[in-house]
Amino acid sequence: MGHPPLEFSDCYLDSPEFRDTLKSYEVELERTSKFLKEVIKDGNSVISAIRGYSLAVQKFSQTLCLFQFDSIGDFLTDDEINIAAPCFCCFFQVQNASDLLIKPLEKFRKEQIGLTKEKKKKFEKESEKYYSQLDKHLSISAKKKESQLQEADELLDKERINFYESSVEYVYQIHQVQDRKKFDVVEPVLAFLHSILTLNNLTVEMTQDFMPYKQELQLSLQNTRNHYESTREEMEELMKRMKHPSQICKMHSFLPMEGYLLCQEKWALGMTWVKYYCKYNKETRLLVMTPCEQKPTTKQVYKHLCTCVTPTEDTSIDKRFCFDVETNERNTPVTFQAFSEGERKLWMEAMDGKEPVMELNEIGFKFVRKCINYVETKGKLTQEGVYRTVGSNIQVQKLLNAFFDPTNPGDVDFQSSDWDGKTITSALKFYLRSLSEPLMTYSLHRDLMCAAKSDNLDFRLSEIHSLTYKLPEKNREMLAMLIKHLVNVCSHSDENLMTPSNMAVIFGPTLMRAQEETVAAMLDIKFQNIVVEILIEDCKKIFCHMPEESTAPPVPPPRITPRKRQPITISKRPSCANSCFCETDGQNDSSAVTVDTSVSPVPLQRTKPGSCAPLVPREPPPRQALVPRPANRLDSDAGKMDDTKLRLDSSLAANGESGVYVSRVPSFQSRKPPPKSTSANKDGMELKILTLL
Repeated sequence: MGHPPLEFSDCYLDSPEFRDTLKSYEVELERTSKFLKEVIKDGNSVISAIRGYSLAVQKFSQTLCLFQFDSIGDFLTDDEINIAAPCFCCFFQVQNASDLLIKPLEKFRKEQIGLTKEKKKKFEKESEKYYSQLDKHLSISAKKKESQLQEADELLDKERINFYESSVEYVYQIHQVQDRKKFDVVEPVLAFLHSILTLNNLTVEMTQDFMPYKQELQLSLQNTRNHYESTREEMEELMKRMKHPSQICKMHSFLPMEGYLLCQEKWALGMTWVKYYCKYNKETRLLVMTPCEQKPTTKQVYKHLCTCVTPTEDTSIDKRFCFDVETNERNTPVTFQAFSEGERKLWMEAMDGKEPVMELNEIGFKFVRKCINYVETKGKLTQEGVYRTVGSNIQVQKLLNAFFDPTNPGDVDFQSSDWDGKTITSALKFYLRSLSEPLMTYSLHRDLMCAAKSDNLDFRLSEIHSLTYKLPEKNREMLAMLIKHLVNVCSHSDENLMTPSNMAVIFGPTLMRAQEETVAAMLDIKFQNIVVEILIEDCKKIFCHMPEESTAPPVPPPRITPRKRQPITISKRPSCANSCFCETDGQNDSSAVTVDTSVSPVPLQRTKPGSCAPLVPREPPPRQALVPRPANRLDSDAGKMDDTKLRLDSSLAANGESGVYVSRVPSFQSRKPPPKSTSANKDGMELKILTLL
């Protein structure tokens, strides 16, 4: 299981559970740093051992066999599973690999992990300053002058804001480094192996075997990078909103009420104030108090059923922000001290807004139909980057205000020169995002996410098909109209470069956003994209045929551990054969694609020809075999990729390579057996290479 997501809202509560979760992230980060140091150390040993296959090469291969990292969240996409435990265990010779392997890994360790450690130092420093100032603040006598009390309050507020900002920034940086390592660490190793296999003349056949897996992993890396970019943008916006001071009061308004309080405890020899982290449930009136200064082995939790809450009447208490709580367990009231007057009022109240939204009505249907008609009749279907290119916000708002004007709704001429294609496509997306409830509804969101996270491809399709018909009639009608339009757009992907996976990245968060905007919800964006991609690729089956009434199969258990892959070896390598792909070019033909190690393959569009029968989801591939997914598998979207090709990260170009294109190729198991006449030659080559080993 992965680590639980860190919510920005937890930064304001700063609870013991938040600190424990933060500690688990820091342990994982330290483990990653040590692992990178080990890889860099072993990589340098391999690079220095130019002659033959030395012990350093074997040690390096063994280190890579253990290559894996924990992920955020309970579920992984197919691409992330492919990346989480990549198979780099092969034997090779090393030539000039420092720029490809060592420098990128050192750069990631110094820049990304180093930045995280700096954020941690700042967080710990601001935390110490804030709580130190808080202790002084709470000890100020209430008999002080009002000007002195106001000055103390202002100083505490300043320290509190600095502490909250450093905490939110630290949580944000931890998420970034956890996500970036998925590709920033794996890509240099992949580029390193690719360079070795292509430069070593003795491993030509091994290179041919490695190419399908390399291409599959490259596409997974690109897809994961695209998911990271889309998630990062949303998370960064959420972080900025959470840093605003107005968010503090909003966080404290959530139920159950929780936070730190000082509790007055009277003893025979005097009185002390003990710090507790308290949680109060308004429905059950139960107050749970967890002491903060204690040993883990003696941790205790106190629970009280509260019956009455009043401002403190004890004149002997020379402190501010105090209130009394009567409980069933004690005869006398318990006195608490909050950290500010605002928090005291919140506790007293607890112990008892949105912008105008669009509606899914006839005007909305009219607007969507006009937008679709404009795109399909004005030659916008072949426009490069249609729906990905964003129009002017001012023009988009102007169009929406004019169309949804209550005095004269729908009276807008889309053919006017005032509106261009980018404005209309952006307005369509804005309308769908601004609905009071997303088109695919909040009630079905969880079921759709479970379907997308399933390892069974048949279940994915059938469950999404069934859930689509559980939508309200208006929602399903609007969804069908939109998806059929997107299918039409994607059919021109050769010209507009918008494949179903690219389109899903754009419309996934638009059609099925989560009800609560949390970090955990943002981590599910990639699965929202998968749902939309399935709707586009199987539009005809989903919207033209009712789902079968048979009982749906049980949901397969989630993938908790990464798939295990066997190392690529020469002695057990299946033979190579040309493979065919079915491409959409308006005619009923197909072209053979040969795996060529000297030329990087050109990516193929994952589209279905008009004459082909509907795709039937396959059974999931065996997890123990080192085989890439077939070309027709419903993968995660490629997303905001380069307009003409997918490339490896700039680390390749910076070291003399122009970039490696990727494409899907069939698995090794689908290859035809080699002619008998070639077996002798192949055995001879294997014997020669094994002798070198």
